[in-house]
Amino acid sequence: MPLAGKIVQSVFLGEWDVTQCNVQEESRQAEDRPDTTSAEHKLHEIPLQDERTRGTVASGRQTIRKQGKLKEITSPHEGIQSSCSGHHNMRQQQKLQDAPHQSGSSGQRSRREGNGPPQDCPSESSQSCSAGNSDPKCHKTQELSSECQDTESKNPYAGLVHCLRATWLTGKTRPMEYRVKQLEALCHFLDERHADIQRALCADLRKYGHQWCISFYLSSPQPCFETELTEILLVRNELANTLNNLSSWMKDEYVDKNLFTQLDRAFIRKEPFGVALIIGDFGYPIHVTLIPLVGAIAAGNCVILKPSEVSSHTERLLAEALPCYLDSETFAVVTAGPEETGKLLENKFDYIFFTGNNRAGKIVMTAAVKHLKPLTMELGGKNPCYVDHYCNFQNAANRIVWGKFINAGQTCIAPDYVICTVETQERLMPCLRHTIREFYGTDPKESPDFGRMVNDKHFQRIQALLKCGRVAIGGETDECDRYIAPTVMVDVKEWEPIMQEEVFGPILPIFTVKDLEEAIQFINCRERPLAAYAFSCDDKVVNHVLDSVSSGGFCGNDTVTHTTLLSLPFGGIGLSGFGKYHGKFTFDTFTHFRGCLLRCMGLEAINKVRYPPYDDKKLGVVVSALEIKRRGMCTLL
Repeated sequence: MPLAGKIVQSVFLGEWDVTQCNVQEESRQAEDRPDTTSAEHKLHEIPLQDERTRGTVASGRQTIRKQGKLKEITSPHEGIQSSCSGHHNMRQQQKLQDAPHQSGSSGQRSRREGNGPPQDCPSESSQSCSAGNSDPKCHKTQELSSECQDTESKNPYAGLVHCLRATWLTGKTRPMEYRVKQLEALCHFLDERHADIQRALCADLRKYGHQWCISFYLSSPQPCFETELTEILLVRNELANTLNNLSSWMKDEYVDKNLFTQLDRAFIRKEPFGVALIIGDFGYPIHVTLIPLVGAIAAGNCVILKPSEVSSHTERLLAEALPCYLDSETFAVVTAGPEETGKLLENKFDYIFFTGNNRAGKIVMTAAVKHLKPLTMELGGKNPCYVDHYCNFQNAANRIVWGKFINAGQTCIAPDYVICTVETQERLMPCLRHTIREFYGTDPKESPDFGRMVNDKHFQRIQALLKCGRVAIGGETDECDRYIAPTVMVDVKEWEPIMQEEVFGPILPIFTVKDLEEAIQFINCRERPLAAYAFSCDDKVVNHVLDSVSSGGFCGNDTVTHTTLLSLPFGGIGLSGFGKYHGKFTFDTFTHFRGCLLRCMGLEAINKVRYPPYDDKKLGVVVSALEIKRRGMCTLL
């Protein structure tokens, strides 16, 4: 096993709950997909599976109706295969047993299963290359195809990566019309698979409560408020904003010029990086996976999408349904366990976008450094929430409880701990108790609005944190249901695990200090968080925290809501990550800003001053033409 695979396995062991299936889709024409209506898709919604609905999977096979045709989904234990567009052949069918866990579907043309070299993936461009086209791009594609044959035997994902790269080199993803078409297809996915997305998120994170989840296959659910707000709506907003502004974002950006270049053209060309890898997280498996995808598509990249295997139902939905909407010559979905993810990271990508914890982030960053490739890391951290003694405590409690316990605390920007004085804690505690009862009732376990831990490992991790400090509110658990009540803890110590690691669960510790300055010192002595919060009726206090504390983002007198503004960048700093996205920042993240200067061939007399032999006169002219002078008067010290 490669070193990267061993490291990934050691870090993620116990979290890789991959639900896999082997997809074989019949041919269909490109023009059929965009015109598919929501009514048609109601006939072929993908039924998700778990232990309570194994009846249709007992035989290891189920059928899905798609636009008047049937495609077969093999048993989830056989692995999802990803492919480039192409024709079926017996040799590729023979490779299926040994192929990696990938998924993909042409969605527009005939589909080939397995990961053969690019010359076996006859896209429109590669066919013209093999026909002897003298275009240099075609020769480059053929070279990549030959290289693919050599590397595929060493890495099972090499064929997929090289096939996407060969397509990207043809320039297929560069026209704005193509990008718009793919973004609109993603809109269709959200609209037509809306119920499937709700079911998948319910199965993974139990947003509707235990009893609803048992029967959700038998009913048509109403939209869950949390998933609608934090997952689907935010992705829709990202798509709408991108489609509204893509043409202006793509335009060349003209810049200022010096005296020497006044007659020339100086501009910034917005270009795609190439083949991007996006690795999602389980906390918000639709949001943190598809929003980066929107930016990658808008920027003109080819993309390999790897959803989190921990949220296995959502992973399976994305793997099976998403390739039916996007062009498989330029986009693919891969489902992978620890060893396969290590092998995937061994490939040469042009950009990597990762969302997860910092331990896994170090592994991804090591893989990127090996090829000297850029990346964005969206990690987490212990987000502090300072509450001032001069505050509307009930309003603060409402906003803190909502931000902390939404998604059962599995939110990277949730307030990780409250920091305040002892007197403030005494006034805040009854307000927190009142809010929790008002939001989730006297028994939060029965509330349809309170979720569950995503798997047994995370349940056990959070349950162990209950041994720290003293439970003041909540603390009840149910291992069979993976339920941990909304909990507030007091008397926690600085060295206890709950104050050393990111909670990422429904436990809110309160750490007491003597004053604001000690709170700021405590925060600044630790790694910089992804978000910081401050509550006070005094604007000077909020601004003082803003000025004194470094974090990825900041929100005063509220929590989480700053991420809903597409005009604000979202990202971390230090161990909480680096890079930014949301809105235009997502487009910029996946875009190479290429500096360009186009000069005229005439007026050589102007250029002679920079040619040898040099003298003082030439130097004076060059300095005068290139020097940037400071505006205004100099300050006397």
